[in-house]
Amino acid sequence: MFERFFQRQTIQLTELEAIRELSGTRAAILACEGFEESELVEPKKALEHVGVDVLIVSPEEGKIRSWTGKNWGKTFDVDMTVIDAFEQDFDFLILPGGVINPDKLRNIPNAVAFVQSFVNKRRPIAAICHGVQTLIETGYVKGKTLTSWSSLRTDLLNAGANWIDEEVVVDHRLITSRRPRDLPSFNKVMIREFIDYHITRTLPNTESFIVTL
Repeated sequence: MFERFFQRQTIQLTELEAIRELSGTRAAILACEGFEESELVEPKKALEHVGVDVLIVSPEEGKIRSWTGKNWGKTFDVDMTVIDAFEQDFDFLILPGGVINPDKLRNIPNAVAFVQSFVNKRRPIAAICHGVQTLIETGYVKGKTLTSWSSLRTDLLNAGANWIDEEVVVDHRLITSRRPRDLPSFNKVMIREFIDYHITRTLPNTESFIVTL
């Protein structure tokens, strides 16, 4: 299930090995009102299945509503505010999309600073659909090859990114994907990259090269 090409060698991991590698690690999903429901629920479920402790982080405490189709979806509990999350040590960050959610987050300084903290620590960031909008505010997309919902192509090009139309793109621990339909591939690659980072984080020169799916 989990294959990773690394320095021209193939590392194959079974599901049990993936659980062994990722158990005890922590991931933050940054979201606010109006996130695309499937883009939070499915990655969260996939990561928890392999032993990752996943927390929903939001600018405000309480509950946030998802968006699904053309209507509001389910309501989810916020596990931790952004302010409190700064004091925690997370291994990974996930940025779900939705038209409303990232547009709000990119205008909240603390939310952008939280994303920036992962950039500064060179930790993996997985963003799907419109989720990359918040990354634009950090300047991290400049020079990176990535994908997103197609309507963001011009915004990303203007921010200095190299945008391509692929299911999933990996560039220097940045994992991006286009849309909810790509979630199965996104989740598989996200877990693969998180494992790769966790295994190699203490070794020199182990940043991922550009990979597309």
